[in-house]
Amino acid sequence: MSVVWIIRDAKPGHYSQCEGLSNALVERVPGLRVETLDRLGPTQLLKILLTRNLPPELESLRDRGAPRLLIAAGHATHFTLLVLGWLIRAKTLLLMKPSLPCRLFDLCLIPVHDQPAEADNIIGTQGALNPMRSGIKKSGQGVILIGGPSKHHDWDEQGLLQQLEKITQSPEVYWTLTTSRRTPASTQNRISELRNIDFIPFESTAPGWVAQQLAAAEYAWVTEDSVSMIYEALTAGCAVGIIKVPGSTDKPNRLVRGLNALVQQGQVSVYSDEKDPDLQRPAEVFNEAQRCAQLVIDRGWL
Repeated sequence: MSVVWIIRDAKPGHYSQCEGLSNALVERVPGLRVETLDRLGPTQLLKILLTRNLPPELESLRDRGAPRLLIAAGHATHFTLLVLGWLIRAKTLLLMKPSLPCRLFDLCLIPVHDQPAEADNIIGTQGALNPMRSGIKKSGQGVILIGGPSKHHDWDEQGLLQQLEKITQSPEVYWTLTTSRRTPASTQNRISELRNIDFIPFESTAPGWVAQQLAAAEYAWVTEDSVSMIYEALTAGCAVGIIKVPGSTDKPNRLVRGLNALVQQGQVSVYSDEKDPDLQRPAEVFNEAQRCAQLVIDRGWL
């Protein structure tokens, strides 16, 4: 039986990336077992280096099956990944552009928008991996996901409402709309007055609700600031449209460059005042976690 350990930090988004890859590996490797452990602190790591022994809880975990592959995401996991990989003699896989030299890791899966170098141990990905799955699509079902001001984006409430009014005017699609933690209260109040939508504010949704909605939806519109949601909607098999919001600067940032690449490839559409807001699903399935899982398996690591 092959075993994989996921090393996580305190950020759910980082764990979500690891989960996306590990779920795809489980689908392809019969009997694969995945264990999750928290990153180790500096004192614990130093003790491991000095004694060449694992802490008792990790020794017990290894006794149940030594891992052949360690997976991590987040800068805080780097040293745990490297030290455990060295001691256990397991392959190390990092889901990001590291703050340490890439050559220290056996494999780095790095979003193309981070402009990774070309190397045998580097694979470029379209966005961050995620565990989203496509479900049974409901005919005429649509989801609208609204974000808010961010580090890279300003906010134009009136412009947003004008786009939403045009998007939701089609009687052929039943739209469910939700907001996020970043959505301003004034925007949320104005959205609640829109017709032709089922408005579910963020605070009224349960964990996993968005994933369930995307899995069943044929169509999804997502504000440009919510980059991870755009990739998740694509992975869920939706026809995806981007609702425009102003950038905080005139110069495109790395995330915007990634979205522009999706547009050029025909994976997503961008709202336009001159065109009807009709969405078409891309010709090819978009699932970076499954693609990368197969590349890992092809290396013979599991």
